[in-house]
Amino acid sequence: MSRYMDSVRRPPTTLTEQEQLLLLRVTGAHVAGWRDHCLYSLALGAGLREHEIVALDIGDLYDAAGHAKRRIVLRVFKGCKKTPAPPPQEVILPDAVRRKLDRLYELRRRAGEVLTPDTPVFVSRFRRRLSTRQVRHGFRVWQTRAGFERIYHFHVIRHSAATNVYRRSRDIRLTQQFCRHGSIDTTVIYTHTSAEDLLRVVQQIPS
Repeated sequence: MSRYMDSVRRPPTTLTEQEQLLLLRVTGAHVAGWRDHCLYSLALGAGLREHEIVALDIGDLYDAAGHAKRRIVLRVFKGCKKTPAPPPQEVILPDAVRRKLDRLYELRRRAGEVLTPDTPVFVSRFRRRLSTRQVRHGFRVWQTRAGFERIYHFHVIRHSAATNVYRRSRDIRLTQQFCRHGSIDTTVIYTHTSAEDLLRVVQQIPS
């Protein structure tokens, strides 16, 4: 019970819906930002952590024709190095995210890259696998360009993704499945209301 109460007292920080839209808008406005646009869309749409994203290879995310899969199996995820190793984790990709990833694949193919199953999905300008440090730095840069009033850590995207799922479903078990949490006690911290929720309700009150 104490663990649950600690969760209630300390809700996670999340991006507002407006901040999420601003982030996607500024990264999606130009081809130069498309890699990061896809990275953030994937994090928001599937709730992936930064180390799970940078570990993805072409064969994990795309089929033989170069189209993003609907369901992907993670080789790298939180706790995967435990002994005995836990079973692989599967996530579902929204169609909107898959379309963006398809475009990313096509842009890289047109740029002359040789895309094999073990080619990293997200690479630097030197075509090396992105590191988590580079992902964090890029996230800070894009937040500044988007005009954010405060700068967040990358993990806030996962918090936001989980909160998005709960707000739309009001189903804690579904949110637990989306987050791939072993315990529902971990998921319950995403069930908190926000100022946006309060505003929506207040607007509907007869007055």
